[in-house]
Amino acid sequence: MAPTYIQPAAPVQAAWPQGPAYKETPAGIGEKAVADIPWQEFFVDGRLRKLITLALENNRDLRIATLNIERSQALYQIRRSDILPKIDASAGANFQRVPEGLSGSGKVTTLEQYSLGLGVSSYELDLFGRVRSLKEQALEQYLATGQARRSVQISLVSQVAAGYLTLAADRERLQLAKETLANQQESFRLIRSRFDAGVTSSLTVHQAQTTVDAARVDIARYTTLVAQDENALTLVVGSALPPDLQPPLFSDMVNSLRELTPGLPSDVLLHRPDVLQAESQLKGINANIGAARAAFFPRITLVSSLGFGSDDLAGLFTPGSFAWKFAPQITVPIFDGGSNKANLKVAEVDRDIALAQYEKIIQSAFREVADALAQRGTFDEQVAAQQSLTAATSESYRLSQARFDKGVDSFLTVLDSQRSLYSARQNLITSQLARLATMVTLYKVLGAGGE
Repeated sequence: MAPTYIQPAAPVQAAWPQGPAYKETPAGIGEKAVADIPWQEFFVDGRLRKLITLALENNRDLRIATLNIERSQALYQIRRSDILPKIDASAGANFQRVPEGLSGSGKVTTLEQYSLGLGVSSYELDLFGRVRSLKEQALEQYLATGQARRSVQISLVSQVAAGYLTLAADRERLQLAKETLANQQESFRLIRSRFDAGVTSSLTVHQAQTTVDAARVDIARYTTLVAQDENALTLVVGSALPPDLQPPLFSDMVNSLRELTPGLPSDVLLHRPDVLQAESQLKGINANIGAARAAFFPRITLVSSLGFGSDDLAGLFTPGSFAWKFAPQITVPIFDGGSNKANLKVAEVDRDIALAQYEKIIQSAFREVADALAQRGTFDEQVAAQQSLTAATSESYRLSQARFDKGVDSFLTVLDSQRSLYSARQNLITSQLARLATMVTLYKVLGAGGE
């Protein structure tokens, strides 16, 4: 009774977007598909791999997803068992005292009955596939929970990596702020001594003081961010971070991720676990239509038993004590007030809703991959430009400091160069972090990291 399932066509383009924002990538012939690249190969840093392993063991979200699989598997076994008859063994005894007024003999009578047998209770002959449709629906729900667990694991792996990289970057930002504060304090001390000697003005002293205070503000801010990063990573991992798994210097992690070739959308998107989960749910709802259709047809139920019965326990197994019962029952829907038709309509609309959700998930997945590819295509140029800007700003600061020392320029020029250099170095860390985070995101949205 269930409609034949046909996989819907993917409502997206056959190729990834092209344009100035996208990096040209090789076809990847002969290479392993991204979804088949385990996270142990993608993440080069050994400490990060150990931290991911720890998270897979301790994270509560992943544990809940695993338990949901076990629950769905048990529910599927329940539905599957409905296909087979349930045979029960029974044994019983009945003792009854009949008073004189109710006894046919006019005497008090004591009745004893003993029985022993095997029986089938309420077994439905699934002539129209109602039970099988419900079993298929439960199976697809079970498969969907398996894909949901893969999605949770993929998200968990990427969250651990992103948190690890962010912690390393914020620690480097904090270290940069501390180094800047030390330099600014030394500069302030020299300018203060020059002011005491009458060489420079009070304005220059206060200008130098602003750089010291600005560095102090950043130290306090980045100290808070580092603590928050550690707390977030601890939550994702599910336990305290071991000292030997703390991230190294961020500058040592620039090349800690493997380059990826995205492949074709049809090969990537239809194998993402969230897409497979939506498809399993669509299949389950499609099977539910079969159960709704079967409700229009007769339902045949069998009840049977065989065994022994006697009014004497000693005679329970004598030849004449054998007993059997066979009671087939057929139920034919005649008038139900339109409930069966309404149930069928609900099932068909649910199927259409699930189809629209499935197509939306594919479109959202396409957009996620396209966005990540656009970011990856421009971040190399951004990082290179930021490195050049930092080098130029550093040279500008050196020259402005030399000109101030010789009395050619005012300290305001030095102050502006100091701020520009500090900002450029901070922005370089931000650009490098964004590049690595985009690579992690691309690995995630391509459906990798689930095994």
